[in-house]
Amino acid sequence: MATQKLPLFSKQVVAWAAYDWANSAFATTVMVVFFPVFFKQYWSTGVSATESTFWLGMANGISSFLLAVLAPWLGTLGDRGGARLRFLLAFTVLGVAATAGLYFVAQGEWVWAAILFALASMGFWGGIIFYDSLLMDVAPPDRLDTVSGLGYSIGYLGGGVLLAVNVWMTLDPTLFGLVDAAHAVRVSFLSVAVWWALFALPIFLTVRERTSDVSHVGSTLRDSFVALGNTFREVRRFRPVILFLLAYWMYIDGVNTIQKMAVDYGLSIGLETSSLIQAILLVQFIGFPAALLFGWIGQRISPVKGLFICIAVYAAVTVYATFLDTAAEFFIMAAVTGCVQGGIQSLSRSYYARLIPVHRAGTFFGFYNMMGKFAAVLGPLLMGATALLTGNSRTAILSIVVLFIGGAIMLAFAARAARVPGPHTFS
Repeated sequence: MATQKLPLFSKQVVAWAAYDWANSAFATTVMVVFFPVFFKQYWSTGVSATESTFWLGMANGISSFLLAVLAPWLGTLGDRGGARLRFLLAFTVLGVAATAGLYFVAQGEWVWAAILFALASMGFWGGIIFYDSLLMDVAPPDRLDTVSGLGYSIGYLGGGVLLAVNVWMTLDPTLFGLVDAAHAVRVSFLSVAVWWALFALPIFLTVRERTSDVSHVGSTLRDSFVALGNTFREVRRFRPVILFLLAYWMYIDGVNTIQKMAVDYGLSIGLETSSLIQAILLVQFIGFPAALLFGWIGQRISPVKGLFICIAVYAAVTVYATFLDTAAEFFIMAAVTGCVQGGIQSLSRSYYARLIPVHRAGTFFGFYNMMGKFAAVLGPLLMGATALLTGNSRTAILSIVVLFIGGAIMLAFAARAARVPGPHTFS
């Protein structure tokens, strides 16, 4: 008997995707645009630039490292008795409260600003562990790619819409009844918190996660560590998963390196801050339809082929970046990146979901997010070593191509292993 194909825009799918619309505002307005500049120019008055950069880096580094190390264990806890939604709620509350708290940080109080930003970042990244794992609860097996793509596309649109409003507020604060640009930035942090909390509500009111078989986990934190150790040993025996995680680590490191390099590189060729914000908005709004397109490619053709397309484009963008000289060329790079950024993220998530057991989605997406958090190591090391050896910054950028080539090779091995029958199954 043929199974009925469920509609893409079911209540649970829309509610799940709405969370991406909600938390992406933090990624764009706070992480990428306003916080780094405001931290330097407003909160760090009277503090040397090197000292403020050091402590901000420490706050970010410690929070990122803690989440990376704890991600698999948090995922294991989330699998206990259907607790992923509760953990998502806890991290959302943390992120929203800390983001709202930034509004109340007075000028010069850079220590409080760094602490609250670190806590908000933990809320953002910690929530993603459980949000990603819920993909398998809301999406039918034949719609993983399109549902994953829908989430990222809605996220790009939501993050771009609020960022555009927040930028407008800083450019014309009196129109919004605000005192000055600094007041507008502080209100922007508050608007992100409200936006995040409001649009996160549907996932908690609508989505229902599958009931898990939790006999392997037990009822104590100690048993959760034991269960995590058992799962880790299983992952090592499950060839497609481990090969894909290695592939993902390599190519997403290249993606992250390009993202971090772009703003600094734009400044180095003489772009104004306003032009860089325009480029960020361009990526957001191009990413909206592009992520939907790659979701369709993944469902109708193949998620692996879609990933290969994205990796090839990123490799080409890396080569192109070595020849950049003008603002127009930078905007071309931003537009092309926007075409594949959502695609490589959404297809990675949906293809990984195909390889893992549904009843342990939290644990396995913990490993996935751990690799994502650690994927900011090889790129900078490659660039630094290449620059030191060659004395040429453009050659250093070109070295990132190695990550995309290595990621593509490992992805090919993972796809081949996934097609070969064998003892790599989970109970």
